[in-house]
Amino acid sequence: MKLDAPVTGGPCWTELGTTDLEAAQRFYTRLFGWRPETDPRQEAGGYTVAHLRDAAVAGLAPLYQPSQPVGWNVSFAVTDADDTARAVTEAGGSVLLGPTDVFDVGRFAVAADPTGAVFQLWQAGTFPGAGLFNAAGSLGWVELYTRDPERAVAFYPRVFGWTVAPSERYTQWGVGGSDFGGMVTMDDKFPPEVPAHWLPYFAVADVDATTAVVQELGDVLMVPTSVPDGPRIAVLRDPQGAMFGVYRAGEEG
Repeated sequence: MKLDAPVTGGPCWTELGTTDLEAAQRFYTRLFGWRPETDPRQEAGGYTVAHLRDAAVAGLAPLYQPSQPVGWNVSFAVTDADDTARAVTEAGGSVLLGPTDVFDVGRFAVAADPTGAVFQLWQAGTFPGAGLFNAAGSLGWVELYTRDPERAVAFYPRVFGWTVAPSERYTQWGVGGSDFGGMVTMDDKFPPEVPAHWLPYFAVADVDATTAVVQELGDVLMVPTSVPDGPRIAVLRDPQGAMFGVYRAGEEG
């Protein structure tokens, strides 16, 4: 990711919704060296912020609704969550929740693009988003998986003003030309029950060593692979079923 801080339109945060918050904290602490801090307020519902040193890097939370799937969510920074939510619907997407204030830390909404991929909007209050990107254990890339790339390319630049760098192999998203993510077209290799989705990638010092840890506790969906002219990556799944990617730190796109 060429971004090293939250900027309007770019990814600013990623958070996990899980069925077992304590187990997830143990897993990711072992994997990434995170230091989790759970908000003690009852109205916070157990929301936990993971830190690396003094920087907030990710959120972990219990599932708040029966229909909510286990998984990682990606949030994009906006200046006005209400205006952007309206832009989402005007561009053919849908707003699933909010916009809603979260204490004084910000205002958020949950939305879906026209292909069904869910994402979040974050209007910063006292909390702008992650305090660290691209370093081992922190967010470094986000990837859209969709079966309708043409609709996605029409949607996201209209809502967020993203730049698009297409190629035969891989389309990349950017803000002002600074790329932060990409898009994968889901083909027949993906089971039909797997919906369109956003996948966060975390930087790690050693992709193979990280994958070996996950093999003991979770699942390996894509073994460590060196992308031509790109980073070494793997796609993994935690013990509760949440998918995420890892790549070797220092090989940002």
